[in-house]
Amino acid sequence: MAEPIIQFDHVTFQYDSQAEPTLQDVSLTITRGEKVLIVGPSGSGKSTLGNLINGLIPHAIPGKLTGKVTVCGQDVAASSVFDLSQHVGTVLQDPDSQFVGLTTAEDIAFALENDGTAVAAMHERVAAVAATLGIKGQLAQSPQDLSGGQKQRTAMAGVLIDNGQVLLFDEPLAALDPATGKSSIELIADLHHRLGVTVVIIEHRLEDVLTQPVDRVLVIDNGRLIADVTPAELLHGTLLPQIGVRSPLYLQALTAAGIDLAQVKGIESVTTVAAPNLAQRLAEWSAAEARPTKPAAGEPLLRVQGLRFGYDKQTQIFDGLDLTINRGDMVALVGRNGVGKTTLSQLLVGFEQPQAGTMTFAGTDLASLSIKERADRIGYIMQDPNQMISKNLIRDEVGLGLDLRGVAAAERDARVDEALRICGLYEFRHWPISALSFGQKKRVTIAAILVLRPEMLILDEPTAGQDWRHYTQMMRFLERLNRKHGMTIMLITHDMHLMLEYANRTVVLGDRGILLDAQPASVLSDTAVIKAASLAETSLYQLAKRFGLDPYRFTSQVIAHERRVTGDE
Repeated sequence: MAEPIIQFDHVTFQYDSQAEPTLQDVSLTITRGEKVLIVGPSGSGKSTLGNLINGLIPHAIPGKLTGKVTVCGQDVAASSVFDLSQHVGTVLQDPDSQFVGLTTAEDIAFALENDGTAVAAMHERVAAVAATLGIKGQLAQSPQDLSGGQKQRTAMAGVLIDNGQVLLFDEPLAALDPATGKSSIELIADLHHRLGVTVVIIEHRLEDVLTQPVDRVLVIDNGRLIADVTPAELLHGTLLPQIGVRSPLYLQALTAAGIDLAQVKGIESVTTVAAPNLAQRLAEWSAAEARPTKPAAGEPLLRVQGLRFGYDKQTQIFDGLDLTINRGDMVALVGRNGVGKTTLSQLLVGFEQPQAGTMTFAGTDLASLSIKERADRIGYIMQDPNQMISKNLIRDEVGLGLDLRGVAAAERDARVDEALRICGLYEFRHWPISALSFGQKKRVTIAAILVLRPEMLILDEPTAGQDWRHYTQMMRFLERLNRKHGMTIMLITHDMHLMLEYANRTVVLGDRGILLDAQPASVLSDTAVIKAASLAETSLYQLAKRFGLDPYRFTSQVIAHERRVTGDE
């Protein structure tokens, strides 16, 4: 019989700041060497479960804990965070928050320094783990100067150096471009196979994690463990849409073509999925569906011409960039980590100043406007919500911009309530922000900008940390603003699903300029652009190629069909 390594025995946990328990009567067992995925909607208790495994609860995060959590034979409540760190290595969704060294090598060696390891042995072990993770060339660099994927590998190296028995990943895909996210999931699978460690992944992006094998999936909803199943059992069932977690796109294509998922074999992967007459049925469905149409463009709203910018003389990010955003666009700005997507948005809102070129908004030179004047016209929502939050309570944070603008109390309250409902936060309106998950904090910052009703919104990674239900609610609201009120929206995103569903245009940034400006499905049918921009083929593209269908047409048809079924068209 396999040896238990993590056990929850009727565990209930309630944060000091909350009136109700976040976890309720959870019992589960994870055995040595297993690879387990924990999924569930935002706020369901996934991260709380992880913090009980690594000991942050109850030792660093206060609250009432009943029941027993045992990890590697240790009672978590009776141990310390330090003791548990010898067994459990945690990689957070934001690697920057766990860096402590001035160089990558120093950061990896931090645990060894605390243990008093001899210098020669320390150098040897750091070199070995860096080689394992493919970051030997970055050991002399500052962790903050690395790409998103390199940062994650550095954080992984810092926990692997202790030779722990459990690797815990909390939302590992949240800040990574598609290609880097894919390679990270492959790396986790490789470490699991080669080192024989127990791997626990907390992630709501189910399809991306399941590109590599997983032994079991634990489903958390409203603080309860509602399923402990294999991936195949989960995908054959109907639980995912009920709790607001998205099923894989390739299965949505099969459903659209009228294929009963109960009859599908190899359901865990788009490369193995099979059903009677599958190729013929997909082809017949595609032939019967309407061809995608190109939306009409509005008049130019934002013009960027001849833009040059670099943070130093050696690093030129933009060199003569030209870009036009039309009024009413819902444009996705995509590209690999570090290519300049966030930098472009910071130039537009005035946080950075260009070295050359012009930027005009509705005919006004942005150089003539202050940051505050730009903010009244262009709302900017940062990738990291913690950089935007300044109040303790949710309601106060969302209403802050209206307070600073002297909006009357009645109108302020109505607009705040509307934004809270739209972003799925109304029931939490009196909560302290410190009690929220990363995804919930993200929704707070979006609500705080929406109440100001700017002409254009720039959202940097709007879906990071969001489950399908909440980001769908948010995006549909943004789409209503876009379609009914003509608000122009730019989405800086690594989420190819969001790009396909909501953007009418995709601008792909490459080194110093634009690689492609086209419709979303067309971008994801261009293999050269996918490779150059660190994007990833969607499972719809892979399914179409596997069965000889036109990837652009098939992808567009599946997305359009889904939106009709959900009442989105």
